[in-house]
Amino acid sequence: MKPSRRRLSWQYVLIALTAAGLSVSLARGAQPEGSGYHIIKKYPIGGEGFWDYLTMDSAARRLYISRGTHVIVFDPDAGKVVGDIPNTDGVHGIALAPELGRGFTSNGRASTVTIFDLRTLKEIGQVQTTGQNPDAIIYDPASRRVFTFNGRSGNSTAIDAAAGTVAGTIDLGGRPEFAASDGKGRVYANLEDKSMVVAIDSGKLKVESRWPLAPCESPSGMAIDREHRRLFIGCHNQLMAVMDADTGRVLTTLPIGRGVDANRFDPETQLAFSSNGDGTLTIVHEDSPDKFTVVDNVPTQRGARTMALDPKTHNIYLVTAEFGPAPPPMPGQRFQRPTIVPNSFVLLAVGK
Repeated sequence: MKPSRRRLSWQYVLIALTAAGLSVSLARGAQPEGSGYHIIKKYPIGGEGFWDYLTMDSAARRLYISRGTHVIVFDPDAGKVVGDIPNTDGVHGIALAPELGRGFTSNGRASTVTIFDLRTLKEIGQVQTTGQNPDAIIYDPASRRVFTFNGRSGNSTAIDAAAGTVAGTIDLGGRPEFAASDGKGRVYANLEDKSMVVAIDSGKLKVESRWPLAPCESPSGMAIDREHRRLFIGCHNQLMAVMDADTGRVLTTLPIGRGVDANRFDPETQLAFSSNGDGTLTIVHEDSPDKFTVVDNVPTQRGARTMALDPKTHNIYLVTAEFGPAPPPMPGQRFQRPTIVPNSFVLLAVGK
């Protein structure tokens, strides 16, 4: 029996309404199953040495890549290296203060911060930190201060970004790993050895709150959704904790890959990212400020544990290399890092 013309017309209407509803849903940021992210380009960079954090200057179209003793400056649109910042011994991270035209690097082995000109990349000066092994470094626009998080001494050095002088020191009560600013006068930092988050008043330079992260253990990366006041924290027991940035309450945890070292949040797509050393990029969608869903685990490459987000293109950039066998541990050491295959250092662009 053939369907009537009226029945067919109603079927077309239902199909059209369903399609329209799906289009509206996607336009509002809802994500279908899977993210569509994948490796879209590999850029061989080469060179020697290990690496740590990456920082994206989306407006200036520059990607800053820490590389042991110097910082590589890469143009993601042209796909080539466009500059270098030398003499940053043991560099971990790069912080940018665009309104001041300045950048800052945390130099772990030297326990210094290099201040450089964002336009010319030339060094402006050096600041001695008040703690040892500055690791993560962020700029807080509310206080116009740069904060280094000094892993070996368990404190933070606050630097007046315009004057280039130390403004004070904050005792954190544990070993800091990464940090984020809400842009309104509060800075957050992970304490890796305590499995806690500390909330810092960036004006008074005082710890306001200490919040436990359980069941998340050994936190590493951190990102913030400033609008909805949510922190995304990657932990080494393969969990991402989502924390209320006002109360410190852990709202939920989600499974991620192994060996996380960085997190990022894209406010336009409402996606949170976790870059994992096992060669995966876990992607979480913020369905609402209280509901979160893992939408993808994108294959990347072993060792690609740190990343930067370009909010203009929504691409993610990661770095890694090919690894050889690890040398035997030295006396008193538990392990040694694996060797790096010469000139195998590569930049991965992950996008849609």
